[in-house]
Amino acid sequence: MLNKEEIILAIETSCDETAMAIVKNGRELVANVVASQIESHKRFGGVVPEIASRHHIEQITVVLDETLAEANMTMDDIDAIAVTEGPGLVGALLIGVTAAKSLAFAHQKPLIGVHHIAGHIYANRLLQEFSFPLLSLVVSGGHTELILMKDHGQFEVIGETRDDAAGEAYDKVAKTLGLPYPGGPYIDKLAQQGKDTFHFTRALLNEESYDFSFSGLKTAVMNTMHNAKQKGEQLSSEDIAASFQQSVIDVLVEKTFRATREYKVKQLIVAGGVSANKGLRKRLEEKFANEEVELVIPPLHLCTDNAAMIGAAGSIAFQQGHRAELDLNANPGLSLEKYAKRNKNIPSQ
Repeated sequence: MLNKEEIILAIETSCDETAMAIVKNGRELVANVVASQIESHKRFGGVVPEIASRHHIEQITVVLDETLAEANMTMDDIDAIAVTEGPGLVGALLIGVTAAKSLAFAHQKPLIGVHHIAGHIYANRLLQEFSFPLLSLVVSGGHTELILMKDHGQFEVIGETRDDAAGEAYDKVAKTLGLPYPGGPYIDKLAQQGKDTFHFTRALLNEESYDFSFSGLKTAVMNTMHNAKQKGEQLSSEDIAASFQQSVIDVLVEKTFRATREYKVKQLIVAGGVSANKGLRKRLEEKFANEEVELVIPPLHLCTDNAAMIGAAGSIAFQQGHRAELDLNANPGLSLEKYAKRNKNIPSQ
């Protein structure tokens, strides 16, 4: 597929991280710069879209200069520009897409639109070459999905959340516990010190469907804490965190395990911000220790939003001949399957 060295500049601004990276040949990370906005959003208990967009505007050229300097390259060395086109916050996406189109036009470079979740999946290819068929468990603040891949660029969603994503539930439970934003790491840390004493619901665990549901669990945790407060009872935050996390992990791991066997996959790839969760990583490693399925979990710096993953996914699209025009727009509701179908229908160039 690849007959020459290929250098891709990637841009990611789907939420609250202004990120750029340079990826060589789809698998070698040359430079990776992330400007985080967590401190700006922390006092609001979540991401404020307008503030995120303003920070992207302020940081985008600074991050570009830092990325090129880290790689010791100029735009003349770049073969193509990949950018997250969706899903995400529309204002945030627009900053990245506009920057990518401007650079592509000014330097006469090919432009590639990339789906954010495809990026999270392809972050793993920076570590390990894919073996098909594979299954990806995507767990983040906005997504909880099981995605089957039979080849590069092919995505079949076999299970998804019916309500709250796992990461969203983590943040809401953390807020109820009075923990800072983002709540996932704090819940994970507390859970290591507690026990599953509350035995919260394991929603949809016994259903044949591979869909997920975490809204009921979130509500159960909040009601438990509210009822205790009304009675003047003091609950252990550690046990609440451990009980909540145990419920989430049980559902994620058991459904994933069942899917790997049904679809006879060679690899299980874990992706998204919640893949940094120590409890989830440990359980997956234990569950698949004696299985023939190869388990691939990215290092922590590739779990959260970054542009390296967009470069890795963009490399495959580039090699398959997919190009975006300069009328490329932000698509906050872009589905992964529609993205894959669209690319399949674009003739190779």
